[in-house]
Amino acid sequence: MDTYGNRFKRALAEGRTLFGAWLMSGSPSTAEALGVAGFDFLVVDMEHTPLETHHMVDTLRAIAGTPASAVVRLPWNDMVMIKRALDGGAQSILMPFVQDADEARRAVSYTRYPPHGVRGVAGTHRGNRYGTVANYFKSAHDELCVMVQIETLAALERLPQIAAVPGIDAIFIGPSDLSASMGHLGDIGHADVQSTLRSAAQACKAHGKPCGIIGANPDLVAKYVDYGYSWIAIGSDMGFMMSRGQEWLAKARAL
Repeated sequence: MDTYGNRFKRALAEGRTLFGAWLMSGSPSTAEALGVAGFDFLVVDMEHTPLETHHMVDTLRAIAGTPASAVVRLPWNDMVMIKRALDGGAQSILMPFVQDADEARRAVSYTRYPPHGVRGVAGTHRGNRYGTVANYFKSAHDELCVMVQIETLAALERLPQIAAVPGIDAIFIGPSDLSASMGHLGDIGHADVQSTLRSAAQACKAHGKPCGIIGANPDLVAKYVDYGYSWIAIGSDMGFMMSRGQEWLAKARAL
């Protein structure tokens, strides 16, 4: 393992543009391979996959031996799920479908020990390197990166209040769900959706929060960089495999 710290959080604070990938397969080997491929970060997706906590831990172990940083997207903004993820070694966590400042405050409180929050206290776990991190209980929050996902127009309207919540380090804009909430399900490229995504990035920057997004193809990724997004996933492990597999199969069948 690297020395205790959070490279992803530091990189966001430095204002760098980071490129990553989504991990959907649950395969530690795939995570490790993408970790050495050059990505800045990898998102372990527990929301849209059947991954459980032990799968997450195995994947984090695989990523830890690579230059990439790990982000864990949890199934929900839930105290127990967040506690288990943090104890399992997650440091950068992304909570889906946060709708307002109260939900953002709850997310932060779930990551803080009393008296600043309600995180349950365990003495020895992977998150504190099995009890070897000095002053972990007092300093753990300094190395956590707490991020919330905005996925509806209603939440986007409340972005200033969400961004102002102490302890929120970054915001992720979910383009698929946002487009659905706008009445354009499956049409992220729609002009109104793209205009909204641009405005969302500008709003995040105006409130001093690094903003993230996922792009379906290189052209969209280029747009998102231009809009001002600073951490961008350029696809997923399953997407990469399917696109290359279909491409090569089509060439083989054309022989």
